[in-house]
Amino acid sequence: MKYRTIGVDPGTRREVSVLALGAMLFGSVTDEKTSYAVLDHFVEAGGTFIDTSDNYAFWIDGQLGGQSEALLGRWRRSRGVGDEIVIATKLGAAPLAAGTGYIDNPEGLSAKAIREAAERSRERLGVERLDLLYAHIEDRTVPPRETVEAFGELVTEGTVGMLGASNHAVWRVERARSLAAAAGVPGYEVLQYQHSHLRPRYDIPDALFPEGSLGHAGPELLSYLRAEPDLTLVAYSPLLGGAYARPDKPLPPDYDHPGTPARLAVLREVAREIGATVNQVVLAWQIGHTFPIVPLAGASSVAQLAENLAAVDLELTPDQRTRLDSAH
Repeated sequence: MKYRTIGVDPGTRREVSVLALGAMLFGSVTDEKTSYAVLDHFVEAGGTFIDTSDNYAFWIDGQLGGQSEALLGRWRRSRGVGDEIVIATKLGAAPLAAGTGYIDNPEGLSAKAIREAAERSRERLGVERLDLLYAHIEDRTVPPRETVEAFGELVTEGTVGMLGASNHAVWRVERARSLAAAAGVPGYEVLQYQHSHLRPRYDIPDALFPEGSLGHAGPELLSYLRAEPDLTLVAYSPLLGGAYARPDKPLPPDYDHPGTPARLAVLREVAREIGATVNQVVLAWQIGHTFPIVPLAGASSVAQLAENLAAVDLELTPDQRTRLDSAH
């Protein structure tokens, strides 16, 4: 395994594996026995970075979520896992009532919601301190200062280590970080967005983001990351839910544009050259990027995880990386 440091503050920054394990469906779609086997194999391989959220996976049973955190808590206790494993979680997008969701009825990012949700996450995970806590989605009904100060208080109190943001407009991330700096409180240090080798269209609206998706790491965010080397991008859905490898998993509609075939062709070409799978090339490309990227990949079996882990040791040549970067 290889490792990188996330965060800046010497008191809270952590060294984590360059590949993170997504636990979104653990305890719901992925049963407990399989979840434990995947988690055990990840740790045995040197993995130290696991990702979840307080709303995973409310859409499976129409309830409030929390299944993933609860399973991770049981696994931690059964294995005697301590601070050597970094578990990141998120709040703000859990539904407030069964049968609702993060679009129509989210918990949000008020000071009260942040404190209460963080406490519930600590209880489910069985930890005194959340290693990394993200604002999962935006909440434009709450003044940014209130959100920033509420998160900062949790770090100051010692119940949260680092802070991050996911699925936010870049200008709101920068405003929040500026407000935190002005107030002298900790701010966002890790950003979690969807990122892969294939590039989607960024102008397609959806119910959550009517102005175009904020979940993708688009050109503006990538430019921001290049200008802010202390930030780390945690890239969720790097393998596009299996669409690179499985014919029964079509690419999402926002990848249907003229640039996709060219980038797919280069991926497949490089995979043949180095005797790897396309999935492995995608992960290796991200891990070796010019600014810090930690791919966040889920796995529903030990075999899937083993394929992903093999990407950590893949070395792309400068020529291969240039071809992957420049394909249009």
